[in-house]
This record gives sequence, C-alpha cells and structure tokens, in this order.
Amino acid sequence: MKNICPVCGYDGLEEMPYDHDGNPSYEICDCCGFEFGFDDDSEGLSFEEYRKKWIEEGAKWFNPDMKPKGWDIKRQLLNINVQL
Repeated sequence: MKNICPVCGYDGLEEMPYDHDGNPSYEICDCCGFEFGFDDDSEGLSFEEYRKKWIEEGAKWFNPDMKPKGWDIKRQLLNINVQL
C-alpha cells in the first residue's frame, strides 16, 4: 500500500503520516514539504490551510530531485479527492 500525503496527494511517503494511534511520523513530504507532527501540531496548520498556501505559492516541490517527469498537480490531488 502506498503512503499518500493528505496535504498534496503525493504517493511517495516512506511511512504513514500517522500510525494507528494517531502518532505522527515526523516525515517531511518531498512534494509539499509538510512535516507530520510539526506543521499540524506546532504550527497549528490544517491540511487545507497548508495546501491552499502551497498552491498559492506555485505548488513548488520541497525536494525538486524527487519530482517525477510529467508531474501533474491536478492528477496528484485526485489521490486525496481534491480538484483544482
């Protein structure tokens, strides 16, 4: 099973963002840069707020070396049932 970022729909997370008890992985998404357990807890940002800001700022990849050829933000966001 792929681990999908609930912020941007990226399906390349190494771990589940949260375990079955709700504990965060502290992994940083290569695509949007959201850190599970920091941006949501320490910064108090919801997935929707972070996603909106990320898209408004151009949806730039946090780790551009991981960006797939032919990347399509609209297709990726469908992984989390979000349409642009």
